[in-house]
Amino acid sequence: MPTIGISLIAHNEEKFIEKALNSASPADKIVVVDCESTDNTLKLARAFPNVEVFLQPNNPNLNINKSFGFAKLHTDWIFYLDPDEQIPPPLWVEIRKKLNETPLTFSAYKIPRRNFFFGKPLLHGGAYPDYQIRLFQNGKAKFPNQHVHESLKVNGNIGKFLNPFDHHPYPDLSTYIKKMDFYTSFQSEFWKKERKKTNFFNTAFHFFIFPTIRFFRRFILKRGFLDGWQGFTAAAGDVFSQIFSYAKYLEILQNNSQKNENPSNS
Repeated sequence: MPTIGISLIAHNEEKFIEKALNSASPADKIVVVDCESTDNTLKLARAFPNVEVFLQPNNPNLNINKSFGFAKLHTDWIFYLDPDEQIPPPLWVEIRKKLNETPLTFSAYKIPRRNFFFGKPLLHGGAYPDYQIRLFQNGKAKFPNQHVHESLKVNGNIGKFLNPFDHHPYPDLSTYIKKMDFYTSFQSEFWKKERKKTNFFNTAFHFFIFPTIRFFRRFILKRGFLDGWQGFTAAAGDVFSQIFSYAKYLEILQNNSQKNENPSNS
């Protein structure tokens, strides 16, 4: 029977990590990479059997520490799980069934992700099935480690699962705003490294054109309105994250310009 390992990274995830690790308990091995947590995350992770904990710096590019976790697993298969995610029992049944099939024709699998906003699963607006490559043969997939939202690069064929795993990223509005601040800051710093051009077209695109098209597509064309106020908040938040990312980038450029003009103040 093929062995399955779970890789999970965490930074101040005491609200979520117990549910995530409980859902991962059928795995043969679980690795938790704690990224400088200052709450009870580390203590809670170490209390679980079959969990090996490693300590790493809290790198803003989360995929670097995810890759570190992969390297610590020697199981046949790896499932990477975020601390605000859970693997329901029906998915575990399907995983075991698929991996026991012979011959194996896939190096990795896409799994539908069910996203919850403020306690409600979003089933419209493009939020479901939200396929994610999460399960792969050890050594057959890796992150490029260039961007926080990049996908795994797989060496081989990719299959699909029917049963979803659950994602609870935003239990409340304050958590949503906090995470939006993190991701928009990362994006603005990424654009800084890429030296993204700022001109009239790019500014109009990021402030008006792209957000308008994205909201209309998600909330109207893909019927996000059927998910109620949670669906509207998800679509609107997506729009604001696009605007805030570019605004933060412009702010970075402005601050750098002011420092160059007044070097004595730096």
